[in-house]
Amino acid sequence: LKTTPPGPGSRLVTVRESNPLFDELFTAHDGIRFAATGGFVEDDLGVSCYHSKVGAVELLLNHLVDRTDEFVVVDMVAGAEAFASGMFTRFDHTFLVCEPTLRSVGVYKQYLGYAEDYDVRISVIGNKIDDDDDVAFLREHVGDALLGWCARSKYVKAAERGSVGPVADLEPENLAVVDAARERAVAAGKDWAKFTRQAHEFHRKAALAWGNDRAGVDLADQIVPDFVLGEHLLNAPVH
Repeated sequence: LKTTPPGPGSRLVTVRESNPLFDELFTAHDGIRFAATGGFVEDDLGVSCYHSKVGAVELLLNHLVDRTDEFVVVDMVAGAEAFASGMFTRFDHTFLVCEPTLRSVGVYKQYLGYAEDYDVRISVIGNKIDDDDDVAFLREHVGDALLGWCARSKYVKAAERGSVGPVADLEPENLAVVDAARERAVAAGKDWAKFTRQAHEFHRKAALAWGNDRAGVDLADQIVPDFVLGEHLLNAPVH
C-alpha cells in the first residue's frame, strides 16, 4: 500500500544518495533534484485514479530520512484532494497559496478544518496581490496564518511562457516571501515520533478499509509499534 510504514527491515533513503530509483526518475539542476508524478499514460485513461499516481510520493516520504540541513519540497494538489490519504501529515510545515478571493480562502478553510485533529502546521502565502485591499482581505479571512504575500510577477509570467531565469532575478519583495517560508520551515523542526505515529495510523485505516481484503492478510502486521523513523537510524549498525 502507499501507506506502508517503515520498519527495522526497510530500505530507507536519504536526500542526497545515489540509487537506481533516484538515478532513473530524478533530474538534477543547480544541485537540486526534481521529480514529477501524476501523469497518465494511455492505459490509465478511464481506469486509474489520480491517487494511484501520487501514492508513490507518500510511499517515498514514509521511507525518506531528511537531515535537519536538507529540504524536501512537495508541490501538492490543492484542497480536499490531499486528504484522500495520510499525505497531508507527511510534512514538517504546509504552505497554502491563497489568492484574495472567497473561493481561494474557502479552500484554505476547508483544508484547515480537515487537518485540525492532526497537529498540522499551516501557513498561508498570498498570491497575485495587487494592492493593500487584497492584503486586508486575506488578513480578514486567514488572520495570523498569513506569512506573507507575492505581488504579480513579471518573472513568474516569463517563466510560465518558457523563459526561466535565475531565482535571484525574482522581484526582491517576492523573494523575501520565499526566504520567510524557508525560515518558517526551519523553525518548525522535526518531530519524527509524530511522523511515524501518523504513518501507522493511516496505514491501519487503509488496511481496514480495503488493503486487507485485497492482500488477503492483515497489513497492520507490518507496523512495528516501537520503531521510530529518524536521523538516528542513519548511523545505526547494520545487522
